[in-house]
Amino acid sequence: MKRWIKNQGELATTENRKLALAIIEAGLSAIDTEEVISRFVKPEGDLLTIMGESFDLSKFKKIKVVGFGKASARAALALEKILGPKIETGAVVGLAKISLDYIDVFAGSHPRPSMMNVEAGEKIYEILKNGSEDDLIIVLVSGGGSALLCYSKEECEQNMALYDEFLKCGGTIEEINTVRKHLSILKGGGLAKVAYPANVVGLIFSDIPGDHFADVASGPTYKDESTVADAAEIIRKYNLGKFDLIETPKEDKYFEKVRNFVLVSNKTAISAMAEKSEELGLKANILSTDMYDEIDSAVGKIFKAEAPDTTVLAAGEPEIKVARKGGKGGRNLHMALRVIKKGMIGEDSVFVSLASDGMDNSDAAGAIADKKTIEKIKNQGIDIDDHLERFDSYPVFQKSGDIIMTGATGANVSDLMILLKKK
Repeated sequence: MKRWIKNQGELATTENRKLALAIIEAGLSAIDTEEVISRFVKPEGDLLTIMGESFDLSKFKKIKVVGFGKASARAALALEKILGPKIETGAVVGLAKISLDYIDVFAGSHPRPSMMNVEAGEKIYEILKNGSEDDLIIVLVSGGGSALLCYSKEECEQNMALYDEFLKCGGTIEEINTVRKHLSILKGGGLAKVAYPANVVGLIFSDIPGDHFADVASGPTYKDESTVADAAEIIRKYNLGKFDLIETPKEDKYFEKVRNFVLVSNKTAISAMAEKSEELGLKANILSTDMYDEIDSAVGKIFKAEAPDTTVLAAGEPEIKVARKGGKGGRNLHMALRVIKKGMIGEDSVFVSLASDGMDNSDAAGAIADKKTIEKIKNQGIDIDDHLERFDSYPVFQKSGDIIMTGATGANVSDLMILLKKK
């Protein structure tokens, strides 16, 4: 079995830590992008079966692949292994370039979009706009796609400004994606319109807490229910500035030949973590897969559910308002440090919060925290309040030796949290 946590040897210093790390490993294995593709996408001669539904490839003159998001490169690699030379052309944009035979892979910037992303967006647009009713376009949609998919240059510039302003206000991912849909000709169902009259198959790798699949990468293959007025209200609510909004496609005809398949979500990871917990002799309490609460509220709910010989499991994207720039580390490291600050960790408890993509606004996936962590921080005289105020949690866990390092996982299904208690 693939080992995800690279520094497991340094972290696994107690039996409870070993248990928590094993449970995290099970969650990451369950969402492995290449394994997910091979599990749900099956070739049989001219038939391609996706989650039990078959497509006769002999009916299509051309098969094209486009994709965007953190899982897109690994998904494209897996899809090439299945379809090979049947792929006429393709382009995906992720975080790093890999070399494929039939699909161009671009590296873009995330979470803040940049002009690096526009070149990829233009190539994707060109592939889509030349589609015919005899084409099959397979669209690999994954978390991070809202930033990585940028076309045109003007949209990318607006997306950059929106990201900068939204970071300060603490709004939800659904809110920022609603605005993004109304800045773009590809998001909010725009891709389906540009590809029309081609046949479109969306393979969705969801990073959105709950079942809001039309928000993944701002929903390029889904008919959008929001309006310009909804986007304008969010802009007004948070005083985000001036943006040139456009309406998303509302005509049914653009979506009649679109099929979306949700291959993986945070429920996949949490279910695997629960199964592993029980295999290890612990009761699994799945608290939430839709954790949008403000961070202190989220940790309060998690620790309120704590019980002996139990793992409390949660997934989502707890809200954080970044009032100051310059610190290192993201939501998961900040959350773990808040747990320590609030004195919530008991003698037999281990808390872990990590980003399933392996990058918590840094090269760390997240952190593991227990009484030993608290002792090391105290012995080194680290001022927790100062680091919390500066949103600079990375150096704290780096010094205590409790950072979890996975590298980029090539997957992305939101953050994963576990509280384990065992005597």
